[in-house]
Parts: sequence; C-alpha cells; structure tokens
Amino acid sequence: MGGSCVEAGPLLDGSGRVAVRHSHHPKGMAIVYTPQEWRAFLDGVQAGEFDFS
Repeated sequence: MGGSCVEAGPLLDGSGRVAVRHSHHPKGMAIVYTPQEWRAFLDGVQAGEFDFS
C-alpha cells in the first residue's frame, strides 16, 4: 500500500457530476466529470481499456 489513491463521488447538487480527488490531499483540487464522461470512463474500465497494474 502507500501508493497513489483516488476518491470519487457524486456531487450533491443533483447534476449527476462526479468529483475525483487524491485521497491523501482531500482539501486539494478535484477534477469534475459530467455524467457522460464518467460513464465513458466506467465503460472503458469494464472493457479492459486501462492497465491499472
């Protein structure tokens, strides 16, 4: 463990957007994705398009 970690979660404004941030820096910058962008990412993960090793 001790590597880079991220946290992702929905914004509570009802927009469906998802915020992603570095878990070791919770007060730092977050990247916000639209529902369509987040879905494309999840579809890519399910299709094995990324190497997370």
